[in-house]
Amino acid sequence: MTSQKKLFILLPPSEGKALSGATGTKFKELDGAFGKSLAKQRAEIINALRIERGGSQKLLGVSGAHLSRAQASNISVRGAKTLPACERYTGVVWDHLDLGSLPSALQKFANKNIIIVSGLLGLITASDPVPDYRLKIGASLAPMGKLSTWWREDLSLALNKHCTDAIVIDLLPQEHSAAFMPSEKLLSAYFRVDLATKSGTAGGHDAKAAKGRLARHLVINHTKNLEAVLKSFKDQKFKVRILEQF
Repeated sequence: MTSQKKLFILLPPSEGKALSGATGTKFKELDGAFGKSLAKQRAEIINALRIERGGSQKLLGVSGAHLSRAQASNISVRGAKTLPACERYTGVVWDHLDLGSLPSALQKFANKNIIIVSGLLGLITASDPVPDYRLKIGASLAPMGKLSTWWREDLSLALNKHCTDAIVIDLLPQEHSAAFMPSEKLLSAYFRVDLATKSGTAGGHDAKAAKGRLARHLVINHTKNLEAVLKSFKDQKFKVRILEQF
């Protein structure tokens, strides 16, 4: 495998999100790198959320003030203020990826080459405009049903096309990875990766910080041989485990 091939890194969004957005921005389904190919599907989900009044406690998995905020955000997605995805997502993975502290050339690479798999928007790059929302890709929203299944065909088509002849490193959790079927015909190489403890058990929630650091390691070393880069990642508790590759 050559190191000259283009690299894309797949990451999940985070449940934690920054409030509000930049003045003068208004979200529309056509926004971002995948807006043209996924606008129709985004509109269907946004409309379904409005019918559901933003979603129930069961759908959204939160209660109290968190539920009220999530419902209000989900109802007003269309036209809402936006932030770039890398600023909107404030969870553990994104905190430890810490793109803002990287040199500008690496930030530029990350902005285009980190792709997020989202229950609401399907696919977004790290720099794409994102409204405040709450919707897990593993949730079941009427009339679509389970969103990872509903998204799979259209999302896979758009992502494989976008990443043609490139290497894809998939750092997605299982529920997000279920929405993507990588194409051996179109992709140059594909690695589905997770982090396991030194004894080999799945890292789970505790590995989120390490996943953020791994994504950062990949961004910093994206011009080098990727298999060697994956092997060279060092963490006190976790090791890189390749689950699937071609």
